[in-house]
Amino acid sequence: MQTTTQAAVETTGAEPLVEAAGPGRLISLDVFRGLTVMAMILVNNPGSWGHIYAPLEHARWHGCTPTDLIFPFFLFIVGVSIVYALDSVRRDVSRHPQLLTRIARRAAVLFGLGLFSALFPSFVFETVRIPGVLARIAVVFLVCGTVFVKTGWRTQAWLLGGILVLYNVLLQVVPVPDFGPANLEPATNLGAWLDRLLLGENHLWKSSKTWDPEGLLSTLPAIGTGLLGMLVGQWLRLRNMEPAVKVAWLFVAGGAAVVLGMIWNGWFPINKSLWTSSYVLYTGGIAAATLAALYWLCDVHGYRAWTKPFLVYGVNAITVFFLSGLVPRLLQMIKIPAAGGEPVGLRTWLYDTLFVPYFSPVNASLAGAIVCVLIWLGVLWVMYYRRIIIKV
Repeated sequence: MQTTTQAAVETTGAEPLVEAAGPGRLISLDVFRGLTVMAMILVNNPGSWGHIYAPLEHARWHGCTPTDLIFPFFLFIVGVSIVYALDSVRRDVSRHPQLLTRIARRAAVLFGLGLFSALFPSFVFETVRIPGVLARIAVVFLVCGTVFVKTGWRTQAWLLGGILVLYNVLLQVVPVPDFGPANLEPATNLGAWLDRLLLGENHLWKSSKTWDPEGLLSTLPAIGTGLLGMLVGQWLRLRNMEPAVKVAWLFVAGGAAVVLGMIWNGWFPINKSLWTSSYVLYTGGIAAATLAALYWLCDVHGYRAWTKPFLVYGVNAITVFFLSGLVPRLLQMIKIPAAGGEPVGLRTWLYDTLFVPYFSPVNASLAGAIVCVLIWLGVLWVMYYRRIIIKV
């Protein structure tokens, strides 16, 4: 079995902080990753999808709620992690083929996990959703990792800008076949048309059927989010600059990105499902400022006593995200007789028995989600102290 650190590099693309920080490590990055995955599990596991506080829901279309920050935060973290995992070894050109093979293999495993999760438990290939969260992470990791190995930060910055401008032109200038002028409506925008053309309606998000929030075209600007994280990671890796200066300029850059995103929102609205260019800048700016604050607290000043729950989540992030999607479905397969005599899934029975009688509908739903986060925290805590980090 690999050591904890070796396994973690394979899993997340960055070394975790199992104990005290070593040279070149960022406690703040693991804390940020753990906080983000905690939030993912909270919003993905309400007791009832019909009773959710508004901040814990996605915006219906245009706009951005706190929940809409979670996925771009994770892709931003992927970009930063790539820098910390590969920066020291990419300088040896002879190792590039090995690095690119590792990147491709890891991306393939992530994509495979996403496909398995979409198929489970029925395994009906005719209607499996091909796009998804893990699939998008895989593509972003593959492209950004390859770009990082082969290019410098200036090329990456130009590529980021080019992607954002190109995507804006594609969605607001290029006519949509069969529908006419370019538009940003859910079922008739260029990305939705492309998804139906290349994937077919049977392989898209079942809640919409005609478009997918993790579709093909919107993965292009999602790569931009990863590139933004890479640029921030390289900024933090600079050795000839005081930490206070790094933090100050990162706050300035993050604030500028937020302002630019809000300005761009005037004609290309902030929208998670479309992953618009304004959304990339807005969420990326908030992510940069958040990482700057955590870096200042955890890595510069050493305020770490409060970080352990987030580190526990952060070092097994992909594992807990994957399992947290499968376990509820497994529980639902176990049938329990309900009060009316009809059998219900074990998860539903537990929620109806332990939460519904004691809270208002929306608070019962929130309590169920919080308990889910705490249960996984307990599982991950055991894994953490046994130095178990599952290789992906």
